[in-house]
Amino acid sequence: MADKTPKPDLPQPGQPVRGSKTGQPIMVLFDLIGRRWSMGILWNLSDGNRTFRDLQERCGSASPSVLNTRLKELRAAGLVYNAENGYALTDDGRQLFDRLEPLGDWAMDWVEKLR
Repeated sequence: MADKTPKPDLPQPGQPVRGSKTGQPIMVLFDLIGRRWSMGILWNLSDGNRTFRDLQERCGSASPSVLNTRLKELRAAGLVYNAENGYALTDDGRQLFDRLEPLGDWAMDWVEKLR
């Protein structure tokens, strides 16, 4: 019997995404992580596994449906998985976070210059 679970609407390389008609891989990634709460989920999983309820508390203004949708998308993209005790970053998710974290540091310095 076919799986009738709806698949998340993931951006795909080679397909138009926000900011790119050609779907360049970097733009596909930016489309995915630029969605509401995607970055918040990655950041909150960076220091350990979290249950849905814990993520919901840490992402205070995220509705349960948005949080659930983002988790499905990040799981389908291979960045997050269902661990024994909640959600966790995959190896790819960890590598992505390790590359994004310095951008967060850069942004803090940049914001100071804007002030």
